[in-house]
Amino acid sequence: MRIRASHTARLLALAALSATGLGAVSGCGGEKEAGAPAEVAATRARQVAAAWDGSPSADAWRAGYHPMGEAVQLPRGGLRSQADKRAYQAQNFVLQGTLPTTWPKDGQVAWANGEALARPLIGAQETYKAVARAQVEDIPHLTVTGAELGEMTLYTSRGPATVPAWLFTLQNYATPLKRAAVSPSKLPPPPVKPAHDLPAGQLAPLGRLARIAEDGRSISVIAIHGVCDDGPSVDVLETHGSVVLSASVKNPETGNCSAQAKEKQVTVKLNRSVGDRILLDAYTGRPVPYGLPNGPSPSWS
Repeated sequence: MRIRASHTARLLALAALSATGLGAVSGCGGEKEAGAPAEVAATRARQVAAAWDGSPSADAWRAGYHPMGEAVQLPRGGLRSQADKRAYQAQNFVLQGTLPTTWPKDGQVAWANGEALARPLIGAQETYKAVARAQVEDIPHLTVTGAELGEMTLYTSRGPATVPAWLFTLQNYATPLKRAAVSPSKLPPPPVKPAHDLPAGQLAPLGRLARIAEDGRSISVIAIHGVCDDGPSVDVLETHGSVVLSASVKNPETGNCSAQAKEKQVTVKLNRSVGDRILLDAYTGRPVPYGLPNGPSPSWS
């Protein structure tokens, strides 16, 4: 359930955050802030939880299919060489074969409790393009020789689910690379607006969800901070229906420094497993996305 992102994609993500809240994070070139006052963050977290808990948006979220884990699974045992790992990180694949041209209209997402949901099935060619964003033969690449429809298990907002997946055969590998092949549900409209009116430095938007522990008792997120502070901090408010994460920056400083953004993974411990509770960003008032903000992510549609 870990995220993979290229250096370029990370820079794009940081640029997007800069436009929506990084000035409140870096603390550079402006008045000195004392950090995120605990009561401001706590009040906002309670507002977000109250807006979501028991709301139609929460009901729609729980009724849908929202992946919160990696949509791609590597061949059993992982990639064997550094060249193959570089190719995968660069999403450089070459097709030497044919891909299926027909498939069922819908596929079933199935949870362990017996619940199931029909979602539109994505074709083999479109799924391949989502994996193979580069297709250059004269540099390290992975060679796809065919594909068939199968299934895989990934983490969702409702717990682990078995979903349809295209199984891509890789040259020199005995087991396939899997990629989820059903469309996520549409994100329900948030019942609370973003916290744009808070003073700079008191609350910041989260980057993205990076990992949920196997037991659901801890969550790792990517938080954004600047070069003139002591790093990010993430507080948590747990309710019966949600887990609200409040990101801030520790000891932002003034002075001669750039407004450069930095990413850091922060892990928070929960009192109980996240279960089907909604992970919410106190700043945006929206579910925390798995993947790159403002970019392709299985959490958003």
